[in-house]
Amino acid sequence: MADKLGGLLRGFRDEAGLTQEQVAERSGVSVRTIRRLESGSSTNHRMGTVQLLADALGLGEQDRARLAATLAGSPGDPVGPTAPATTTAPDDLTAAALELATEVRRRWRREEAQRRVHDPFPLPVRWQAAPSGLTDRPENIQRLGPGGRSQEVDLGGDLRAVAEVYRRIPSGRLVILGRAGSGKSVLAIRFTLDLLAAPAAGGRVPVILGVGSWDPSTTALRDWLVARLLRDHPHLARRSARGATLAAALVDADLVLPVLDGFDEMAPGLRREALEALNATSSPLVLTSRRAEYADAVGAAHAPLVWAGAVELTDLTLDDLADYLPRTTRAHLATADTAAPAEGRPAEAHAGAWDTVLARLRRARDAHDPRGADLAAVLTTPLMVILARTLYSDTPGRDPAELLDPTRFPTARSLEEHLLAGFVPAVYRRRAPERDAGGRRPGAPFADPARAERWLGHLARHLNRLDHEQRDLAWWQLSDSLSRRSRSLAVVLATGLSVAIADWLLCLLLSPLPGFRLLLQGTLLGLAAGLAFGSVYALADRSRSGAPLEPAGVRLTLRHGPGGLGRRPLRTFAIRAGQGLFGGAVMGTGCALALTTERAVASGTRLADRWVVEGTLIDVLVFALTFGLAAALVFGLVAALEAPVDVTAAATPAVLLASNRSTVGRQFLVLAPALTLAIALTGRLLVQLLRGSLDRRLEWEFWDGLLIGAVGGLGGATAYLLAFTAWGQWLLLARIWLPLTGRLPWDPAAFLDDAYQRGVLRQTGAVHQFRHLRLQHHLGGRCGRTPPGLGPGPAAGA
Repeated sequence: MADKLGGLLRGFRDEAGLTQEQVAERSGVSVRTIRRLESGSSTNHRMGTVQLLADALGLGEQDRARLAATLAGSPGDPVGPTAPATTTAPDDLTAAALELATEVRRRWRREEAQRRVHDPFPLPVRWQAAPSGLTDRPENIQRLGPGGRSQEVDLGGDLRAVAEVYRRIPSGRLVILGRAGSGKSVLAIRFTLDLLAAPAAGGRVPVILGVGSWDPSTTALRDWLVARLLRDHPHLARRSARGATLAAALVDADLVLPVLDGFDEMAPGLRREALEALNATSSPLVLTSRRAEYADAVGAAHAPLVWAGAVELTDLTLDDLADYLPRTTRAHLATADTAAPAEGRPAEAHAGAWDTVLARLRRARDAHDPRGADLAAVLTTPLMVILARTLYSDTPGRDPAELLDPTRFPTARSLEEHLLAGFVPAVYRRRAPERDAGGRRPGAPFADPARAERWLGHLARHLNRLDHEQRDLAWWQLSDSLSRRSRSLAVVLATGLSVAIADWLLCLLLSPLPGFRLLLQGTLLGLAAGLAFGSVYALADRSRSGAPLEPAGVRLTLRHGPGGLGRRPLRTFAIRAGQGLFGGAVMGTGCALALTTERAVASGTRLADRWVVEGTLIDVLVFALTFGLAAALVFGLVAALEAPVDVTAAATPAVLLASNRSTVGRQFLVLAPALTLAIALTGRLLVQLLRGSLDRRLEWEFWDGLLIGAVGGLGGATAYLLAFTAWGQWLLLARIWLPLTGRLPWDPAAFLDDAYQRGVLRQTGAVHQFRHLRLQHHLGGRCGRTPPGLGPGPAAGA
């Protein structure tokens, strides 16, 4: 196949009368790559490269089809921008692409339903061609060769025709611009679903990705795309026939169409570099951004997104509002509440609640009435219209005519703040909880608006205070909302309590001690272990600069597939063993000091006595070596037995949380007995070796050693999992510490899911996001406080 492909390329180049250097200059592909392709020495043919060469040679559809058929080894589809060579993909890639398309379709259909986009009908989001300074030249967008004449491409349209407009762009690259709340994300969702509903032959799978989390200064675009796919679709972690993950194989085969949402959410200093990185690629993509931020990046990079058409969303009109808002009110809403409708109006009057507002807006348009001009300016974006609809149409007893009060809302800014402030109280009305798929009724819903707003404010502040715009709200990152000192203190208390409880229970069962000695020994051991684990945790936390622990993506197995960690067993073993040696030595030292102190207090001996000091030093040596070597051996072997988890279900926060809970449980079942036996046997062996070297009689009875090992195994395994796994940190900090301080409810996962069901959050793979970035900023700035002059209103008390 390589020889046939090379012969075809040479023939097409000869017909065009071009040298390899000229083709390289036109296509951006290196001369070395072209030579390898034409000579047949390259066995890894990337469709993007072949497509660039086809464009540079000016090939027609028939010649492109011949290239695609040769590349696939059978007749195939053309190599145009809407038809990457799916025929070249093996069966596992084809199946993975179909599965990915199914997941993406299901996820964003559900998101549209959560947003109530189609109730009663989608808002008429429209756009026009962007200014010439923000788009590439027409001949470049159409990928024409030298001397080619560009034809005018109509990029105007509305929400119903976004996929059709995209297909008019030969390059397959589109930029969607708009101001805050103008509907860019809704348009990206509708584009994705429309493209999936009527895919082109062999078309790419559109995948919406929040580009705000990409740092182009440290991560290549391809690597970031693969990482996002693995996070949001973990079944793509399976290995393809060539050994790469399915996510990497799909990206490399040009079977993924990135829909990069939120370019403006990137850190300002990274936008130029991001645009330059995108310009270094030729693959089709869609990019959404606010106009000003994108224009700044274009100016800094001295070029727009190359080969890309650009459109800019336009404002909603008064006619749009007149068609939409009245149909969002239902007469029965006024009777759904036990309270009487506002001002004694009959239930039917609620259906015309927007008539007064619309009449004033018409007068403001026709006679330049300043009292309605501010509201007219506010209600030009879908975001503000949806907030107004939620606050008034969906809330019994609320009259939208209050928006016309110039005393209460003297500026457009005050109107926007009012709508943002009223959104959470409006959606957190009390309602009966629905049963889940298993018929179980969940606990009481989170219907207290004040507390819900305080909890959401904490989450929003956590995202807003990061170094740059951050939208992904991941359950394993909630611990990062606490200070490093608070996290370390929580680890000290939790690990100390774990070891103390293990000692008390095991001593009661296996080695009864007087009550005072039992309490004292467990307390001292817990204190020593807590300080040891807390110190190690603080050092590790500082070394990773506060970066949250990622969810465990491994399982324990005696068998390794091609993607196992066994490729570098010595390095993995050495790293984990070194960590275990240090941590175990610190814990063993603390335990030796604690046991010596307990014996001295119980016998009334002074700690300063010479024989006590000498015995303490020997005990410290023995315990430090015992615990350190045992921990190094166990953690090193466990690391060597780890392999990636093969998750076949679609990723959701709940699925990932449950998966990691199971992983941590299995790790405990391995670590606890392994540490127990390792400590018991290592201690006995060390005592036998040191007995002749030290001028002191050493004893390590089997049952005593087993008891010490059991305390170290059960307590140490529990403490380790609480301090050094993502699920343990979630349990300790998000389920216990944050609720104790009132910053989160006792069941954060249920609260996040409830907020998603109410439309405050959206779900993107394994993470949540606030529905709107402006809502996130508003809640993060307020932190649950009500602005002056804004009362709770009827919705808050509902």
